[in-house]
Amino acid sequence: MATESRKKKFLKDIGIYAIGNFGSKLITFLMVPLYTYYVSDISDFGYYDVCLSAVLFLLPFVTLQLRDGAFRFLVNAEDDKERQKLVLSVVYKSLAAMLAMSMLLVAAVSLFFHVKYIWFSFGLMCAMGLLEVVSQVARGLGDTKAFVASGILASFGVGIFSILFVVVLKLGVVGIFIANILARLVAILYIELKVGIIRKYLSGGVYGDKKALFREMLKYSLPLIFVTMYWWLTNCSDRFFIAHYVGLEGNGIYSVAVRFTAILQTFGVIFYQAWQDSAYRQYNSPDRNSFFSSVFNSYIFVMAIVLLLYTFGLKVVYTWLVDDQYQASLEYIYPLGISALLYTMVQFTNIIYQCAFDTQRTVPQMVVMSIVNIVLNFSFVKWLGIYGVITASIITYLILLLYRFFDIKRYLKLELRVTTIVPVAIAAFGFIPFYYDTMVWIDILVVVVSIVVMLLALPKQYREILTSKFHRKF
Repeated sequence: MATESRKKKFLKDIGIYAIGNFGSKLITFLMVPLYTYYVSDISDFGYYDVCLSAVLFLLPFVTLQLRDGAFRFLVNAEDDKERQKLVLSVVYKSLAAMLAMSMLLVAAVSLFFHVKYIWFSFGLMCAMGLLEVVSQVARGLGDTKAFVASGILASFGVGIFSILFVVVLKLGVVGIFIANILARLVAILYIELKVGIIRKYLSGGVYGDKKALFREMLKYSLPLIFVTMYWWLTNCSDRFFIAHYVGLEGNGIYSVAVRFTAILQTFGVIFYQAWQDSAYRQYNSPDRNSFFSSVFNSYIFVMAIVLLLYTFGLKVVYTWLVDDQYQASLEYIYPLGISALLYTMVQFTNIIYQCAFDTQRTVPQMVVMSIVNIVLNFSFVKWLGIYGVITASIITYLILLLYRFFDIKRYLKLELRVTTIVPVAIAAFGFIPFYYDTMVWIDILVVVVSIVVMLLALPKQYREILTSKFHRKF
């Protein structure tokens, strides 16, 4: 495939995934003010976030990371329907067995211990796990629109059901659980009606060696559990540290800040999904070094601009978006933004291991970095509070990113251009005006000057491309 053709397809994929992710994240964004106004007990909201963190931790074990395995193996079986049927048969039967075992374990725990919201948490875990796998199956079968539409539908469902159960029926945190479960079930039903996975691929005979394929998929998917565990440890376990050392109220404050900075990670998710499609198919191309490097450097540049625009823009309107008792969360927005930026850069390197079918190599990395993150949390949270968990995440991401940059040379040479250091430096030092100026016009000036400097630092050919496109538009 020609370079221009690849770029056009990649940009088209980004557009499709952007529509889905922004549509869904917009609803998530709007839910933050709603929840902060209608869940008046900060401690209860903080406990819900602990439950959600526990669900996210257990999810990869319950699903065996079959969402990743399903997508990767379906992409390889793109023109072979019998192979697709075999992959789907293995995925669905394995998922059903794991969910049944999980239900028995939850029932046993609930008999001997009283765990608040345990069955609601289990229901949310099932709904999340099913939607993740089913949506990735639709994507692997080539129905990107169904994948995107299901995400939008699930998010709109959360919004509608939240209004019903949280605002109208005033069920508080229970209403949040119910809204999230029902919305995902509706999205799963939509995918089945649209794609017909069970009807088209799981009815009738399925031929092939299921045991051999299951072992092959586990070899690919199981190492990704450690990857997911690492993301959980760096993104979610901090709630437990905050709850223990700072208190549930501090956890509620932190949870609000995280929900706002999750919008930044949405940009990373959009790129990640589009890049997965292109990277899997282009990994064996002769010019992969230059192609991957070009995308990587462009990605860093765009994400640095997004970080500045979003954090400073949010600072201006924050008092209108969040109830007074949650206003303290604003001070954590920028460092969390830096953490989100580093997270998206590390995610880029994950795909390279997946391209090479060498996910096993990430396991020792994840084990070591998880230990590092826990040690840093214990060291920092006691005396830095909420800032401690953010600092621990930033340091952990930096260490992993530096190691990965050298390790992936066994697969391809990823070049970090000197000009890319400029936007990274501006983003890193942007916290100074974010914290120390109080006037809106200064915030606007900082953002404008920073973006101009970044544009001037671009290589000449990229500036010429931007200039020519600007002239054509105006």
